[in-house]
Amino acid sequence: MTATPPSGGPVPGRRAVLAALAAGAAGACARPALPPQGADREHPDPKAAPRPAARRPGVDDPPPRHALVAAYDLAEGLRNRAGAAHLRRALMAWLGIRLPGGATLTLAAGPGLLPALGLPAPAALRAVPPFPGERLDARRGGGDVLVQLCADDPDALGRAADRLGPLAVGALRPRWSERGFLPGHTPGETPRNLFGFKDGTENPAHGELGRWVWNPDDSTYLVYRRIHMNVPDFTALPLGRQEQVIGRRRATGAPLTGHHEHDTVDLYAKTPEGRYVIPADAHVRVAHSRLDGGARMLRRGYSYDNGPGDRGLLFLAYMRDPALFTRVQQRLSESDAMRAFIEHRASAVGYVLPADHPLVRA
Repeated sequence: MTATPPSGGPVPGRRAVLAALAAGAAGACARPALPPQGADREHPDPKAAPRPAARRPGVDDPPPRHALVAAYDLAEGLRNRAGAAHLRRALMAWLGIRLPGGATLTLAAGPGLLPALGLPAPAALRAVPPFPGERLDARRGGGDVLVQLCADDPDALGRAADRLGPLAVGALRPRWSERGFLPGHTPGETPRNLFGFKDGTENPAHGELGRWVWNPDDSTYLVYRRIHMNVPDFTALPLGRQEQVIGRRRATGAPLTGHHEHDTVDLYAKTPEGRYVIPADAHVRVAHSRLDGGARMLRRGYSYDNGPGDRGLLFLAYMRDPALFTRVQQRLSESDAMRAFIEHRASAVGYVLPADHPLVRA
């Protein structure tokens, strides 16, 4: 990467963003012709099957170029069983319309939603605890209903929000909204973040999604983090130091112990002097799935850029249990070299409802 991060192309204009803030909505796009992030592109799984119809789109589909993530709270007076019927009508209306520009919808219930409606909630649905070094803004995190809108056409985000907003009147009120983009990259390759490094290399391959991402009932969990990135200070580091902080080569995405992006990360390789080739505090080492019994999360991060003082990553990750994120983030908060260049500023957790859940069952 050069000192100037890669361009992400056009981002949603003011009209689209304001529409989303006022009306907002949801979802993620599918482009089935492209392999999922993190899949073994040199040796694809010959047994890979299409995503079952019961699984929500926008989780394991290749991410399009633009995203709008939002959260809503229940309207006043709906925090009871009667409110569940009102909310269900709104959610079913969202799920039942055809969105413009190829956008599609994914919904996730926040930790407080189901108990507020008198419905049972899974034990895994808990907010992520705070960690040292964070500066979380409650006004930009949390929420009863998390939604995500993605499209290759940024104008489609605003048009979709215009369609969805009126359908939620009386049931939901906007809490926060963020827009993101993928910096320019070749289709089928792992996108890069604003530090210029590939982001998502260690995602589970398609054949592993049923083990690490989807629960048996085709539900999953979303963890959202708004992460501020100090791009000027990081990109001012010598290239070699940047690569030691991350644990990968900037040009290729290869681990420091390999030559190609998807080469196995060798955590035990040492230099002739006896030092680890991948430093003890490198991000790749501290976050490695081997420390979690092999468990992985599926990351779908989008960059955001609101000017020099507010740039970073909308971290979006799907997993069978958000406790996995909590374990990984605990390690990162203690010993990740990247801590010096990032700050978590908002957080949310959502339960991506299975198709037969009472709130969304057709």
